[in-house]
Amino acid sequence: QVKLVESGGGSVQAGGSLRLSCVASGYPLYMAWFRQGPGKEREGVAAIRDQEPTAYRDSVKGRFTISKDWDKNTLYLTMNSLRPEDTAIYYCAATFTLRGDSFDVNEYNIWGQGTQVTVAS
Repeated sequence: QVKLVESGGGSVQAGGSLRLSCVASGYPLYMAWFRQGPGKEREGVAAIRDQEPTAYRDSVKGRFTISKDWDKNTLYLTMNSLRPEDTAIYYCAATFTLRGDSFDVNEYNIWGQGTQVTVAS
């Protein structure tokens, strides 16, 4: 069973940057970053197939970049120009097959434990 371990969360001021990492114990083809803010549903942020980004949430386009390093078996989310509304627990997700929407939580059967990102205004 593939396991995912996230790291890199923290607290920053608005306008700052963070890079999240997700180390996978296997090689799932489809991976994504989701987030869940206080009192909100989990939502997709960015998705990737192999090493090709496939989707970004509109509110993060131009600010966030998803990437994968196969040599290190690690998925990244580079976040720039952070805003208070980006505050959330960020989760790494993975699956070997994707049949529908890459931002549908039900498409993913492997999840990390989450890492907290807090952006102060």
